Amino acid sequence: MNLFQKHLHDHQVPLTRGTFETLQINVGRKCNQTCTHCHVDAGPTRTEMMNEATAHKVGDWIIQHRPKTVDITGGAPEISEFFRYFVEIARSVGSHVIDRNNLTIIETKTHAYLPEYLAEHQVEVVASLPCYLEDNVDSQRGNGVFQKSISALKKLNAVGYGSTLPLTLVYNPIGAKLPPDQAELEADYKIELKARYGIEFTRLFAITNLPIARFAVDLRESGQWDSYMELLANSFNPATVDGLMCRSTLNIGYEGEVFDCDFNQMLRMQQRNGKPLYLWDVTPESMASQAILTANHCFGCTAGAGSSCTGALENALAS
Repeated sequence: MNLFQKHLHDHQVPLTRGTFETLQINVGRKCNQTCTHCHVDAGPTRTEMMNEATAHKVGDWIIQHRPKTVDITGGAPEISEFFRYFVEIARSVGSHVIDRNNLTIIETKTHAYLPEYLAEHQVEVVASLPCYLEDNVDSQRGNGVFQKSISALKKLNAVGYGSTLPLTLVYNPIGAKLPPDQAELEADYKIELKARYGIEFTRLFAITNLPIARFAVDLRESGQWDSYMELLANSFNPATVDGLMCRSTLNIGYEGEVFDCDFNQMLRMQQRNGKPLYLWDVTPESMASQAILTANHCFGCTAGAGSSCTGALENALAS
């Protein structure tokens, strides 16, 4: 029993699967940015990307099982040659589609088409913007990222995002701390982005940085690993467990491997049933009996108000 499982046991909150809702597809590691908090360790030099055979197997699974939501992530998922294939397959069977967008990809010549394309297919854009202040964003995500992000947000607003189409911004803390109150932070973002740049958006997710990959290296190099892990464990909130994304999500890697979440994927905690499981080996029904795999990084999703791909869990449960 790991420490996280011990906390679940001590608080009498079992972690079991709920109703399957979301297929999250990580199409690969390539990205046009290199962010300090990235749990994927993504960047321009990464070459690991989903191939055609795997993409079509995943597409066939979507057609057969019709997930409520198809959540496309990366890296920068739009770099994948199969990004539009997944969008269109998922929309054809009535799935809600999420694009985990870093915003600066819209400012590249090859992907300038994205605002109109995403709007045409009614894709929800979930976009990273860790602050409404330029220096803070650039320190976390690279020089010039903030201004490119603002330009991209204006283009998204121009085609209806933030008004008739859902535009969600994502906040990650800068450094080894928990996010502030999500509702209060959202209100601040809306005031500041509207006043400074005329930008509107639908909602904000506050997501805790998980001690994985590049952020884990930074924690160790700065001597903050032990204190951050202690902060996460001491902030364990049993009320967040019911809303954890691993209860309703299947996450797959660029080779089709099945994981409970994108964080487990980066730690190579692949689901097994006598052998490693791939998406085409499973159904939502067969996964119902598979135990959710945990380790101490899971404290990042249960600390404070909780954290998941859909933001703070206490706010989500209350709404």
